Amino acid sequence: QVQLVESGGGLVQAGGSLRLSCADSGRTFSGYAMGWFRQAPGKEREFVAAISWIGYSTYYADSVKGRFTISRDNANAKNTLYLQMNSLKAEDTAVYYCAGGLDSYGGTSARAFGSWGQGTQVTVSS
Repeated sequence: QVQLVESGGGLVQAGGSLRLSCADSGRTFSGYAMGWFRQAPGKEREFVAAISWIGYSTYYADSVKGRFTISRDNANAKNTLYLQMNSLKAEDTAVYYCAGGLDSYGGTSARAFGSWGQGTQVTVSS
């Protein structure tokens, strides 16, 4: 059973930092790309960042480049995805979703991902 579980969301002041985690409990996505998307109230889900399996190449939305860092840890029989978010802005407020890719390369489109976590709320106060 595919299960992606996010954690680490919360309330933070503008300029602060948060670190999101996504546990792939069954190591389903070892060998596949993974990513983060977000959805703000009244808006469509948008791409945030992704990381491939081949070479751990990373991709970022322009709006978060230089502030967010995606990484993954496949050691110790676990596959965990992270999103380090620094210099947070009010416009970063959204529900953040972890996504499992359909191949090892990934991309910036939601069509490249086939499995989703339940989401974790990030609220940035200005």
